[in-house]
Amino acid sequence: MSSKIFLNLPVKNTDASIAFFTRLGFTVNEQFTSPDSGCLVVSDDIYVMLLSEPHFKQFTKKPIVDAAVGTEVIIALGVDTKQQVDELVDAALSAGAAPANDTNDQGLMYGRSFQDPDGHQWEVIWLDPAAIP
Repeated sequence: MSSKIFLNLPVKNTDASIAFFTRLGFTVNEQFTSPDSGCLVVSDDIYVMLLSEPHFKQFTKKPIVDAAVGTEVIIALGVDTKQQVDELVDAALSAGAAPANDTNDQGLMYGRSFQDPDGHQWEVIWLDPAAIP
């Protein structure tokens, strides 16, 4: 079964969040973008919806977690090389992200992380394909 994934994240400023992620190389799907939302294309089947907090509240009865002080989710992105891990995380830090954790280098797995401007934690990881049976 093949499915598309739309990850919805509450953001304080939609325009600022879109600007941040486009600096990291993500593209925006204008079809699903409005003044209250931005649709980032991660792959053909994965999208991140950046929803203004008032718009996000329309989809839940629960309070929104302040990602700057609590963790509601960790978004992990797999990339093809260690170099891509470093390039993406370095671009995020240059664009205003904060470091989240120390570099994790286990030989067969390499990862770094950052917190986006709204505090959401992103892990960027590479797995050595030769180490996967």
